[in-house]
Amino acid sequence: MNDLVHQHTALTDSDLEWLHLLVSEWQLLSDLSFADLVLWVPTRDGTRYVSVAQMRPNTGPTSYQDDMVGHLVPRGRRPLLDAALDEGRIVREGDPEWREEVPVRVESIPVRREGRVLGVIARNTNLLTVRTPSRLELTYLQSASDLAQMIAAGSFPFPDQQVDMDASPRVGDGLIRLDAEGVVQYASPNALSAYHRLGLAADLVGLHLGRTTAELAPSRGPVDESLARIASGWAPRETEIEGNGCVVQLRAIPLKPKGDRIGSLILLRDVTELRRRERELITKDATIREIHHRVKNNLQTVAALLRLQARRIGTGNGGNAREALEEAVRRVGSIAIVHETLSQTLDERVEFDEIVDRLLAMVAEISPGMVTGRRTGRFGILVAEVATPLSMALTEVLQNALEHGFRPGERGTVEVNAVRGDRNDRPARAGERREEGRLLVTVQDDGRGLPGGFDVRAGGNLGLQIVRTLVEGELGGAFDMLPAPGGGTRVVLDIPVGRERR
Repeated sequence: MNDLVHQHTALTDSDLEWLHLLVSEWQLLSDLSFADLVLWVPTRDGTRYVSVAQMRPNTGPTSYQDDMVGHLVPRGRRPLLDAALDEGRIVREGDPEWREEVPVRVESIPVRREGRVLGVIARNTNLLTVRTPSRLELTYLQSASDLAQMIAAGSFPFPDQQVDMDASPRVGDGLIRLDAEGVVQYASPNALSAYHRLGLAADLVGLHLGRTTAELAPSRGPVDESLARIASGWAPRETEIEGNGCVVQLRAIPLKPKGDRIGSLILLRDVTELRRRERELITKDATIREIHHRVKNNLQTVAALLRLQARRIGTGNGGNAREALEEAVRRVGSIAIVHETLSQTLDERVEFDEIVDRLLAMVAEISPGMVTGRRTGRFGILVAEVATPLSMALTEVLQNALEHGFRPGERGTVEVNAVRGDRNDRPARAGERREEGRLLVTVQDDGRGLPGGFDVRAGGNLGLQIVRTLVEGELGGAFDMLPAPGGGTRVVLDIPVGRERR
């Protein structure tokens, strides 16, 4: 439309903006009229008209099979356009035109802005399927006539209201006609159904729509007065009503064909399902952001682990470098196991027993067939912020037990035991350490045990340093490593998993 107006007409940019505002709204006029609309604007020299926009109705058959935009017709060929432009009034033709054996009623509506007629809307109604009109159709046509008079007077569209027609209710979604007092004169079946879903048990006709709507919506204090005013049609506004588990979008259009408000049109649409999906999308978007944040943190952890590992590798020592890389792979693999489990849930919580079983299988590959790993007790469900560092700590402890607790070729057993100190767990056994909201993890092997004078605080390899950092620094727990009764080594992890971490 911009190109056609600039190329052929003398309209100003503000005039063009008014035409854009009109075209954004005129689907309403087309649907109420059951008619095609074509906007004609006089050319710069005043000898022709150029069609700059076209709209077909959703409520009836079209009168134009072809696209009319860009057509030029000389002045005098269509007398109704001339009369509407020159006289500034709506002009109706007595007898219909025949187009391809289809009777078409033609009307011309002047488009006025600030006292000037910018162009003319040709309203073309296909009369082929005309029948005795119903109450709905009569209401539509009367409302269309009121809007046409407002366009001719320059009072429609409303300059202070930009409407997104893709998101706003349309005529077919639901329509209510109010009188000047806000009382319902007519409600379409779709509109009545929407109010029934809001909780209305009676018919709408005869009710004051503003008061009825405010009563159906949950109490919102001072907003109730605003809602009642919008639903009464006093001003061109949009709002949403939520009640009885239903959300209805409402748009009010005051009707002022002769300057004074004679009533209003209320367009409404049930958007309950749409709003539910929007909330789901918002939730999913927040979840995706949280996942990205968690992955970023874990990648930073991986980078820190690799830096620590790199400091332990001497130059020219290929064997140590290979072993270090294999250890790093297992560390990253423990994080991957947690993420894989999280990807199958929606609440960022994991069944940690499955993760421990997979960690045992992964770490046992260090000495296949020689050392057996088993789990006793139950870890239960843990949140991701506990599961990720705990899986990494367990990987280090298991790897340390298999690599340093047994001689090459020696057979043995590594057992992982878990005791949850939750309120509904079984009663504690004699001598068993349990605290409310804590998880006690014991990793015990029957290997050669700790070297004499070993102090976990003063010594230990890189893996044990990582365990201490994860358990004490990130999880806020306690870590200890001591000889096991009867031989071997026992590692104890005592971490909080109370409600503050859920």
